[in-house]
Amino acid sequence: MKVVDHEPSSWFLLESDGSLLLDVHVSQGPVSGSLLVALTDGEQDAYEHQGRSALTRLAARVQDSAPLAAASTSPYRSRDLTRVLGADVTAAVVAWRAGVDGGTVAGA
Repeated sequence: MKVVDHEPSSWFLLESDGSLLLDVHVSQGPVSGSLLVALTDGEQDAYEHQGRSALTRLAARVQDSAPLAAASTSPYRSRDLTRVLGADVTAAVVAWRAGVDGGTVAGA
């Protein structure tokens, strides 16, 4: 897994085994955290044709859907991969920030 791009205080784009993952910083009042989603084919196509602005819009949709709220009906909540891949994302971001091998985490 490696960091491909990021928007400070908003999102990280990561690549893992050919898939693109968007880690979105979500804040709802006193609660904040991250929501990690694999880009769908449509979202990946938008990114390939529109660049970072497509990811910024997607991150805004995730944020606006309130996925961390207890009674959330966010369509992104069911796509959340944080429990499965969160530790790998953290390791990739730490490596990226340290400038280690482009943020690549072996085995992730």
